[in-house]
Amino acid sequence: MTAALRWIPRAIVLGLVVYAIFGPLANLALWAFAEQWYYPHKLPVTYGLRFWHQVFKPRGDALESLSTSVIIALLTVALCLVIAVPAGYALARLRLPARALIMLAFLLPQAFPSLAVYINIARLFYGLGLNGTILGVVLVHTVHGLVFAVWITTAAFAAVDRDLELAARSIGASALRTFLTVTLPLAAPGITASAVFVFLESLDEFTGTYFVGVPDITTLPLLMFTASIAGNYQIAAITALILLIPSIGFMLVVERFLKADVMAKVGT
Repeated sequence: MTAALRWIPRAIVLGLVVYAIFGPLANLALWAFAEQWYYPHKLPVTYGLRFWHQVFKPRGDALESLSTSVIIALLTVALCLVIAVPAGYALARLRLPARALIMLAFLLPQAFPSLAVYINIARLFYGLGLNGTILGVVLVHTVHGLVFAVWITTAAFAAVDRDLELAARSIGASALRTFLTVTLPLAAPGITASAVFVFLESLDEFTGTYFVGVPDITTLPLLMFTASIAGNYQIAAITALILLIPSIGFMLVVERFLKADVMAKVGT
């Protein structure tokens, strides 16, 4: 009896954690399939797929917004990796002066209130003709994506055993060949994980897209915001579930590729 009583607080805590995690998801699922739901009913009055058909109809905005979101996310990943791979290698392998300050500089976009930053970026981009363009949105997403790309890529290169590189050099491999055949393949899982983080960050980004892209660029988060403001909670819930699917899938990929030895190198 005493042992059973000991489990009661743990069960209560576990129940609260499960409710905090899955409660909002259950509410999203209910709204996604609810055709009528109004006070004082605790559950939807009628269920159906009418709003799903509305979201995925050929002339609907959801598929176009989803494709725009994916294109922007892929371009953001490509631009981030072009910068992060050489930067990560240099930060991990070279003795750079003020290395800690350089690493800290990539965190600065997260240190300031995003609203004030994006308002000023929008003003700057307006003068450059980048407002309302995919390029402008990609550049904004890249600023935030570099935080994940550079830090994780640096950790991935730092986790590569230098003795393997020295062994390749000792048998006549050039520095470039060593990098392409030894260092880069060994760091590839960490680089892949950083690309996944950047993709998810870009896919879910709202504030920067709103100030730089509206009204010409509409991504899935913007569509969800518009639907919720208009009171179309079913459309907003369906859009949120669509965004949730790649997030869960890619996080499973990250869990597989981003090992503890790589994470231990972050910031070192």
